[in-house]
Amino acid sequence: MADVPATRASLLVRLRDRQDEAAWSEFVRLYAPVVYRFARGRGLQDADAADLTQEVLRSVSASVGAFDPRLGLFRSWLFTLAHRRLYDFVQRRQHQDGGGTVVATQVLDAMPAKNDQADWDKEYERQLFQFAAELIRPTFTETTWQAFHLTAVDGQSGQEAAQELGISVAAVYLAKSRVMVRLKAEIARLQME
Repeated sequence: MADVPATRASLLVRLRDRQDEAAWSEFVRLYAPVVYRFARGRGLQDADAADLTQEVLRSVSASVGAFDPRLGLFRSWLFTLAHRRLYDFVQRRQHQDGGGTVVATQVLDAMPAKNDQADWDKEYERQLFQFAAELIRPTFTETTWQAFHLTAVDGQSGQEAAQELGISVAAVYLAKSRVMVRLKAEIARLQME
């Protein structure tokens, strides 16, 4: 998917240092929700999805040094890792419940059929948008942010948003434009080397 932004190389380099708390914090804020929603979308309950997310994060910590960017996107590598941990997780649960590999395979086969990589990429884009929005939101007034959110996210017309916020339609579109410019710049910054 060509329009899906790549994880920036500087973050990946920093992740190799397990003591770099800022890098790991950023990584967890960006990717933990993606892994969690992936697990939930495959039928895991809340607690199991949280456990799987922790397993995936531990796996990344242990093996991020093995990631080779010449072989593909980090996000694809992480997807493969998450998918494998999901299989292992279900298999382990089945063994605990008296089943086995055949049962685990049947459970995985019974999970909702999805275009996994496309769903993963879409979820990443969604999380990247939310992450960037969290970072820039404090730089705008509440009215400006609401004008943007009502029109760009909630899909209201400029007229509806103006009426709800008590401002002009022109002010709504100006606010939306200002936030969009800043949001695009923040996403680009997050993706920069």
